[in-house]
Amino acid sequence: MKTLVIAEKPSVAQDIVKALTPTSGKFEKHDDHFENDKYVVTSAVGHLVEIQAPEQYDVKRGKWSFANLPVIPPHFDLKPVDKTKTRLNAVVKQAKRKDVNALINACDAGREGELIFRLIEQYAGGTKNLDKPVQRLWLQSMTPQAIRDGFDNLRTNTQMQGLADAARSRSEADWLVGINGTRAMTAFNSRDGGFFLTTVGRVQTPTLAVVVEREEQIRKFISRDYWEIHAEFAAAAGTYPGKWFDPKWRKEEDAEKKADRKWTAAEAQAIVDAVRGKTASVTEESTPTTQASPGLFDLTSLQREANGKFGFSAKTTLALAQSLYERHKALTYPRTDSRHLPEDYVPVAKETFEMLADSGMRHLAPHALTALNNNYVRKIPRVFDNKKVSDHFAIIPTLQAPSGLSEAEQKLYDLVVRRFMAVFFPSAEYQVTTRISVASGHSFKTVGK
Repeated sequence: MKTLVIAEKPSVAQDIVKALTPTSGKFEKHDDHFENDKYVVTSAVGHLVEIQAPEQYDVKRGKWSFANLPVIPPHFDLKPVDKTKTRLNAVVKQAKRKDVNALINACDAGREGELIFRLIEQYAGGTKNLDKPVQRLWLQSMTPQAIRDGFDNLRTNTQMQGLADAARSRSEADWLVGINGTRAMTAFNSRDGGFFLTTVGRVQTPTLAVVVEREEQIRKFISRDYWEIHAEFAAAAGTYPGKWFDPKWRKEEDAEKKADRKWTAAEAQAIVDAVRGKTASVTEESTPTTQASPGLFDLTSLQREANGKFGFSAKTTLALAQSLYERHKALTYPRTDSRHLPEDYVPVAKETFEMLADSGMRHLAPHALTALNNNYVRKIPRVFDNKKVSDHFAIIPTLQAPSGLSEAEQKLYDLVVRRFMAVFFPSAEYQVTTRISVASGHSFKTVGK
């Protein structure tokens, strides 16, 4: 008897085959799957199954009205996604084989990956359950060793039930919001004749609302002139700049009003005339300050940082991170919302530093070697915290040094590696000095570090 492994995409199926070959034997390649004496490995291509509107709710174009709302079916039937129906049939065929007595869900380790597999399993079973035990392959990294480790530590279907329920609830709720909201708004906008399709979605509509709100703010914004007063002070050690401010100022509802702004040219010029050429009394205060590096990246913070540094869109950053994860095996799973590592991951972190130190990447290796020589890589609470790790931990480099990266991939990889190394280095230490210079009753602030 054999076990069917279902991956989310063909490239992952190929990686699984390569990883398992040394331990389970050579695989024979077929049109839609790989097979050896122990495993059959096949893949989806994303979602192969979707929710189908029951016939009684399938109102034709141009006939949508409030009379037919809300659409709340007693159950959710499934249908193949039209463009991938051939692939679905191929996967279902393997699942129904009499010599396949168990399944492994090897779809992406997340909510959507769980849903992709569960819907395929449900569709394959039809009115009956497939009645074949299921285990879950949960991967943080796509290196061959990480895949083999994943097969040695398969999760039970029961362990994944909560994630599956969340995924199904999200899918069905999105369907209900989309069907009812779209039909309601379309009926409303078509009430005077014609057919004006107005789509509504759980993510789409609030996002559109944010854009509209900002556009309204821009249109209503009235620009106002204000003045700042900058001065240069002469001292024995040289000159230094200062900026006028009102020490008695208190925050107001008007966000544009600030302590260092004057709203008429006459007020600003009066201050200039009062202090020009006058002697100032000076007070100064220095405070020792430390600053730790920012935390490890989750997907959102990585997208934000990559946009600020390189101008990458969120979509581009995700695509690059996904390529570094799947194709190059150089980064851990990118679709994570955690910025921490498991508390038992310290040895792996040290191994990663050792890989970087020996990698030959001259812009990174010296820093990795410094961290190792100074024993910086240790259990730090702000880095290792089980309570802040859910299904996935932060995005970090794997133990596999990449090669053949594109320029954009190299930029993103370096960004992740530098952040990974930085969290282990000591905090920066410096003095923050604030100097207040008062001339003719007017205060000027100078800040340096």
